[in-house]
Amino acid sequence: MITLFEAPHHRNVMFHDMSSGQMVQANQHVIVDHGESMLLDPGGHKVYSRLFGEMSKAAPPAGLKHLFFSHQDPDIVAAANGWFMVTEARGYISELWTRFVPHFGLDDLVAARLQAIPDPGMTLKVGQCELLILPAHFLHSSGNFHVYDPVAKTLYSGDLGTSIGQDYTEVGNFDEHVRFMEGFHRRYMPTSKALKRWVTMARKLDIEILAPQHGAVFKGKERVNRFLEWADNLPCGLDLMPDDVALPR
Repeated sequence: MITLFEAPHHRNVMFHDMSSGQMVQANQHVIVDHGESMLLDPGGHKVYSRLFGEMSKAAPPAGLKHLFFSHQDPDIVAAANGWFMVTEARGYISELWTRFVPHFGLDDLVAARLQAIPDPGMTLKVGQCELLILPAHFLHSSGNFHVYDPVAKTLYSGDLGTSIGQDYTEVGNFDEHVRFMEGFHRRYMPTSKALKRWVTMARKLDIEILAPQHGAVFKGKERVNRFLEWADNLPCGLDLMPDDVALPR
């Protein structure tokens, strides 16, 4: 467990080592304000039991009132039913995916607590803090959202900023870190147009920490701005595919 930010009545915590075996590494984030908390992208079934046991160190289980799902991937929503069954939390996901999450075994008793986030995004109050739920569509899911915490000045960026294979949890040398991000972003992000639109939005925020769902976090405006600049100029997805796709032989 790593504390990313702490102030009176407000705390931001990251769990980064819950994955095991062949599972893709994933970070789980918790925002706590005035005793109420939100868990972001809680993960799959094997993560669930370990994370539930560790959560009490960051926030009392009774205070968990919100679950945020940035999109529909199994490393985010697979254990949703477990969290709904043992807490009274409401869950929030793009309106595109509310009918898909039940395929992960969401019990009818709790299904009504899964709430749709409208395409333009919304605000969500956790404790006394009003979080921004920001549209990040097509990065990489067609219904995708990020969370901005104005108290911690932290942008939770989902798959954007993902790094794979590094052995540290905080970015130091940005230029050296690029090699751990480049392959993922070129393949999983669909087009530079979507990235540029997101960067334009992100630059309107006061960001001190950019916290992805996978890999290392970016701390400090210098590293955050380096990432935004890099993303703004990255060809990816369709930009890299040939116009004439050959048939397999």
